[in-house]
Amino acid sequence: MLELLNIKIEVEKLSNILGKAEDCLDLQYLTARIQYLNQVIAQPDFWNNPTRAYEVLQEIEYSIFYKHQKYQRWCSILEDIKAALELLELSADEQLWQEVQSNLTQLQQELETAEIRQLLSDPHDKKGAFLTITAEVDNADSQYWAYMLLQMYCRWGKSHNYPLDIVEISEGNEAGIKYATLEITTRYVYGYLKSETGTHQLQQISPFDIINSLRTSFASVEVIPILGESVEWEIPEKDLEITWPRYRGNVNHVETWVNMVHIRTGISVFCDQERSLMQNKEKALAILKSKLFTMPTTGYAYALPQGVQIDKIQPRQIKPLSNKLIREYILHPYTKVKDLHTNVETPAATEVLDGKIDFFIKAYLQQLNHTTSMTQEALDNSK
Repeated sequence: MLELLNIKIEVEKLSNILGKAEDCLDLQYLTARIQYLNQVIAQPDFWNNPTRAYEVLQEIEYSIFYKHQKYQRWCSILEDIKAALELLELSADEQLWQEVQSNLTQLQQELETAEIRQLLSDPHDKKGAFLTITAEVDNADSQYWAYMLLQMYCRWGKSHNYPLDIVEISEGNEAGIKYATLEITTRYVYGYLKSETGTHQLQQISPFDIINSLRTSFASVEVIPILGESVEWEIPEKDLEITWPRYRGNVNHVETWVNMVHIRTGISVFCDQERSLMQNKEKALAILKSKLFTMPTTGYAYALPQGVQIDKIQPRQIKPLSNKLIREYILHPYTKVKDLHTNVETPAATEVLDGKIDFFIKAYLQQLNHTTSMTQEALDNSK
C-alpha cells in the first residue's frame, strides 16, 4: 500500500508538470504555426532557397513530433497509469504493477528531458553534436579514463534512444583510447551536452599499478554543434592540408583514413571509421567546418576583438576552452562526483559513469539561464 501511495503522489506531480507544459507549449499556437508553415511549403518558389527550406522542414518536424504529438502521448500514458492504479486498489496484479512502474519511469524521463529542453534558447542548441574525448597524458591511466568517459556518453545517448556513431578513434598503447569523436545527430543534443566541454578529472586506484597506488587522471571533452545543411559556408581549399594513405598494392587491406588540417588555425581532424576514403574526407570536413564556424561561441575563445575574420586568425590566438577543469570524479577512498560549473555533487559515482548525467546538464542550463536573465535585467536597467 505504501508503494501504491508513493506512486499516486508521483502521478500527481506529473499531472502538475503536464499542466504547466500545456501552458508553455501553447497548443493552439502550435497548430496555427504548423498550418502556416505548410502554406509556406506549398509556395512554388519554396525550394529555390535550400537552406531556408531545410529550416522550415526542421521546424515542422520538431513542432509536430517533439511538441504537439508528444504532449498528447504523455497525457495518454498518464491516463493509463491512473486507470491502472484504480484497478490495483481493487485487486493486486503483479503484471499490471510492473507495467505501471515501467510507464511511470518512462514518463518521468521524457518529462525531465522536455523540462531541460525548455532551457535551450541559443540558435546552436537545436543542433546535433560532435563530442571529442582526448586523454590528456600518454599513459594507460589517462587513456583508460578517456575510454570510461566514452562509455559514459554512449550510455547516456542510448538511455535516450539517440543514434550514436563513432567517427574517429585512436586506441591506447596498453588500454583505453587516446581520443575518439562521437557523432550524435539527434536534434537538441548540442544544447544538452555543451555543459560537458572542459577537462574531467578522475581519482581512483590504478588498475595498471601492481602496488595499487592512488592516481589522478585527466581527459578533455570538446562538444561542437553539427552544422549540416543549415549553414552556407565553405572553407577555402588553400587553407586546407589534407593527407590520406597512398596505395601500396595491398588489396587485402585498403586504408581509408583522412587527416585534415586548417592551416591558419592549426586545428586538425582525423577520420577513419567510414567505409571509403571519400566518406572519411566528407566527415572530416564537416567536423572541421563546424569547429571553425562556431569558434566564437563553443570550444574556442578569441584572443582578438569581436567580429574578427577566420582567415585572419593565427594558432597562437586560439585558446581551447576544453582545458578548463569542470568536473571531478572520485572513486577512492570514497565515491563522489562534483560539477565545478554549478557545485552540484553526488556520491553515486557509479550511476554517473553509467550515463546518468541529466541532473548535471539541467543544473548547468538553469544556472546559465539565470545568469543570462540577470545580465539582461542589468542591461535593461542601465538604459
